[in-house]
Amino acid sequence: MSRHYIACDLGAESGRVMLGTLTDGKVSLKEIHRFPNGAINVNGGLRWDVLRLFDELKTGIRKVDVKAESLSCDSWGVDYVWLKGNEPFLTAPYQYRDLTRNDGAFDRAFPLVAADEIFAETGIQFMTINTAYQLHWDAVNRPWVFKAADRFLPIGDYFNFLFSGVAKSEVSLASTTQLYNPKKKKWSRPLLKKLGLPAKLFPDIVPSGTVLGAYNDIKVIATCSHDTGGAVAAVPAAGKGWAYLSSGTWSLVGIEAKKPIINEQSRQFNFTNEIGFGHSIRFLKNIIGLWILQECRRAWGGKYDYAELAKLAEAAAPLRSLINPNDERFGQPDNMPDKIAAFCRETGQPVPANEGAYVRCILESLALLYRKTLDQIEQMTGKSIKTLHIVGGGSQNTLLNQLSANATGRTVVTGPVEATAIGNILIQAIALGHLKDLDELRQVVRNSFAVQTYKPQGDWQSASERFQKLTQ
Repeated sequence: MSRHYIACDLGAESGRVMLGTLTDGKVSLKEIHRFPNGAINVNGGLRWDVLRLFDELKTGIRKVDVKAESLSCDSWGVDYVWLKGNEPFLTAPYQYRDLTRNDGAFDRAFPLVAADEIFAETGIQFMTINTAYQLHWDAVNRPWVFKAADRFLPIGDYFNFLFSGVAKSEVSLASTTQLYNPKKKKWSRPLLKKLGLPAKLFPDIVPSGTVLGAYNDIKVIATCSHDTGGAVAAVPAAGKGWAYLSSGTWSLVGIEAKKPIINEQSRQFNFTNEIGFGHSIRFLKNIIGLWILQECRRAWGGKYDYAELAKLAEAAAPLRSLINPNDERFGQPDNMPDKIAAFCRETGQPVPANEGAYVRCILESLALLYRKTLDQIEQMTGKSIKTLHIVGGGSQNTLLNQLSANATGRTVVTGPVEATAIGNILIQAIALGHLKDLDELRQVVRNSFAVQTYKPQGDWQSASERFQKLTQ
């Protein structure tokens, strides 16, 4: 017997509606509808056009030609929508790269509540884009919102609400806000009070795999509303000694832990303790990913696709120039090649001579950042990492996969590409009693999708030492 489920998977660049079919211990995927996404500039601020996205999702669902048992929406973290009564939203939601809101975020918040207290309460990595600082900006600059709103919802939860009519926050997405306490398993009241955020505006939190309601006789389930939560659930790993990399616009590198790792060392290394399926801990670091390459491609007018850029990079000289991908300048849009050139000049390195050299510089730098991150995880946990599983859209970049194996000195296993949608779909199956648990979910993934293995080549020790100096 075949069972069908719909994943509404929203990314920062695109969204898609995917149909998953579970048959005899295997799952297959079919892309039903894909559409572009991106922020729109309104009066100098970056906003998400959430109603257009909702309409696109409904278009995709109408195209499904089989009886689906359930659907679920997932999205990126940190952004949110304010709700008021029966209105679709109170105010168009901001996009996390809006500089007006991000600039000075820590300077505004830390006088009210110390950074070490924030980390002790949440175990979440410090990023100016985090929901905590966006909400605090609202409190300072748009206090009328707090008076008018009924509540807010993170983006993925918002779309589940539009389909189900039930306004709840699923725990994996709630945990990305830097306002959730993973030990107490609830919103952090001390942080809300000190940041001036009324507790009454915070939605109830539900576990991953909660049935919310229905849309046109299709059950609506909160699986892992955070896309990385779904992707990690679908990592086809078994046993011990493995880490994951969810590779896309962002790179999320980490391990699956049973308990939060909240101490001075994890704070200094700026790691995060996000929640995964079954309240597992996604102990990871959220670092900039293929965003840098995406912005370069945009600056070059889109004249090359990603496969062509990879070929150009393969022909470029190796390890000629490196950047620190975590340098703040690379997190902002526009003029990315100029920013790379400026970094190289500032650090006494050759400026890349052409597109291929730029791409090689980006990919090698990311690979070395993966090495640094994995080494830090080993240092904090005392456990050896021998295998890195790369999932998500970035796993299609074969050059980056091999460079990652070379740089980290670890075996790299890639696939599946659509890990987020797969995790979304198979968590629906668990919620409906069609699969037993996470172990069975991962067995289904291993049964269903081929993976590719990359072994380390060459000695990257000197390159790692160069990179360490650039990132100190």
